[in-house]
Amino acid sequence: MITTEQLAERLMNACAVVKAAEAELTEIDSHFGDADHGLTMAKIANAIEGAVQSADGTVQELMDDAAMAVMVLNGGSAVPLWNTWLDGMQEAAPDEPQVDTEGLKAMFANGLSELADISGAKVGDKTMMDALIPASEVIAACTGDEADLFAKAAEAAAQGAENSKNFPSKFGRAKSYGDKTIGTPDAGAQSMAYFFKGLAL
Repeated sequence: MITTEQLAERLMNACAVVKAAEAELTEIDSHFGDADHGLTMAKIANAIEGAVQSADGTVQELMDDAAMAVMVLNGGSAVPLWNTWLDGMQEAAPDEPQVDTEGLKAMFANGLSELADISGAKVGDKTMMDALIPASEVIAACTGDEADLFAKAAEAAAQGAENSKNFPSKFGRAKSYGDKTIGTPDAGAQSMAYFFKGLAL
């Protein structure tokens, strides 16, 4: 069982890791994208951080605040995707000041479901889903406590982001480069992996 405050702390750690990687994410995106992913993710991280740092209500209120903070941002294709994911988690979050492992599983499962509905991407399409799907699958199968859940999810997300190097891009601007994108990781998958890395701290 973790409290709203403890989950907020994990979210702030996740945002800090993403912000620290801004230059790296920009560099990755500069190869076949608009070179704005680092900046966009820093905006998203700052928005989430600002929304949750004074959290003292329920887990659902925490996630709703995070989703709303992202929703009002301008710029970057990542914004609506992250808003959808966070809002999906909010929908399944308990209206209580704490959440157990099963509750976290429900949150992440619904977040993935909602995002999959609008994204259509799967593992191998070289998107954020290359990191999110493996992490979500590990969360669903976890039999340990909350710390174990986040640690295993971070490991799976990192491996998924690394594996994205092996595929050609099938979405966005990078799609036009086809097989030339093989060998470069997807910036969206990498930022998602960093977010999960921070959640595990």
